[in-house]
Amino acid sequence: MRGDKVLMVGNEAIGEAAIRAGCQLYFAYPITPQSELPQLLARRMPEEGRVFLQAESEVAAINMVYGAAGAGSRVMTSSSSPGISLKQEGISYIAGAELPCVIVNIVRGGPGLGGIQPAQSDYFQATKGGGHGDYRLIVLAPASVQEMVDLTALAFDLADKYRNPVMILGDGVLGQMMEPVEFGDIKPEIPSKPWATTGRKGRDRNVVNSLYLDPNKLEEHNWHLQAKYRKIEEEEIRFDTFNLDDAQLIIVAYGISARIARTAIEMARADGIAAGLLRPITLFPFPTGAIAQAAEKARAFLSLELSAGQMVEDVRLAVNGKRPVHFYGRTGGIIPTPQEVYGEIKKIAGEEVAK
Repeated sequence: MRGDKVLMVGNEAIGEAAIRAGCQLYFAYPITPQSELPQLLARRMPEEGRVFLQAESEVAAINMVYGAAGAGSRVMTSSSSPGISLKQEGISYIAGAELPCVIVNIVRGGPGLGGIQPAQSDYFQATKGGGHGDYRLIVLAPASVQEMVDLTALAFDLADKYRNPVMILGDGVLGQMMEPVEFGDIKPEIPSKPWATTGRKGRDRNVVNSLYLDPNKLEEHNWHLQAKYRKIEEEEIRFDTFNLDDAQLIIVAYGISARIARTAIEMARADGIAAGLLRPITLFPFPTGAIAQAAEKARAFLSLELSAGQMVEDVRLAVNGKRPVHFYGRTGGIIPTPQEVYGEIKKIAGEEVAK
C-alpha cells in the first residue's frame, strides 16, 4: 500500500519525495517556475535535521553539490533553464568525477532569459551534455505529479547505482499544477560508498577528481565513462505506451505534451484514426529500440514538443528512414490544445492515405 493520497503542487512533491528518498543536503538559488521547491525545502529540511542552503548563485550551488556528493551524501539541487545553464560547468565536473547527485530542471521558455512560461526547449542541453566534454546525464521526464514523486526517488537510486548525476526534466506546467500523490513506496536503500572522501580513518586516502593531465589517462577515463553509459542504455530504458498495438500514426511526446497527446489520440480514435502514443520516461537513455520496433507496423510518426524541434532528431534516428517523421511544436511558453494536435493528426493521416 502506498498510503493516503494528498494534494500537492508538482514542485513541492519533488521536495517531499527527495526528503523521503534520503536527501541529506540541498543547495540552490530561487528562480521561477521552480521556486516552490526551495521554498518547501527551506522549511522541511531543517525539520528533518538536514541541510538547506540558499547559495549566492547557481554556480556556487552546483559546486556545493560537488563537495557534498564527493563526501558521499545524497544531495540535490534545482533550478529553471537559465539557472541550469549557469550550472553546466559544475555538472560536467560532477559527471567527470563520477559523483552521484540529483539535478531538477523545471523548464521555462528561452533562449536567454526568455520568459517564465513552460517549455521543453532544454532537451538538447539535458540529453546531449550541456557542458564541456564527452559525458551524459541520466534524464528522467515525469508526466504527472505522481511521477514527479516516483522519479525523484528513482533518481537518487540511479545516481548512486551508476555514480552519475541524474536530471529530472520537468516543465512549468507540471511544476505548478496540483494533483493527488502517494509517498508510501519510497524506501531509501543508500549503498555504501567506499570511494567517498569521508576522512582516512586508517584507510588509504580517497581522491575525487576530474582532472587528468596525462592524455592517455584521460582517454582511459573517457572510455570507462562511455562503457558506463552503454550499460545504462542496456538496463535503464523506460517508456510508456497508449493505444500503440494497432496504431498507424504514433505520437512521441514526453512530459505535459504526452498528456495533451493522449486527449488528442482519444479524439482521433473517435474519428476512426488509429493513433497511438509512445512516451519516453527516460530521455537518456532514449527508447530508440522501442520506436524502431514500432516503425515496423506504423505508417508515420509525430514528435510533439514544447520547442522548435529537438527530440524529433532522436525520433528520426530511431525510425532510421523507415517511415516519415513529422513535427509539431509550440514555443515561448504557449501550450498547444488537444484540438490543435488533433488537427495535426488529421492532416498527417490525410497525407498518408493520399500516398
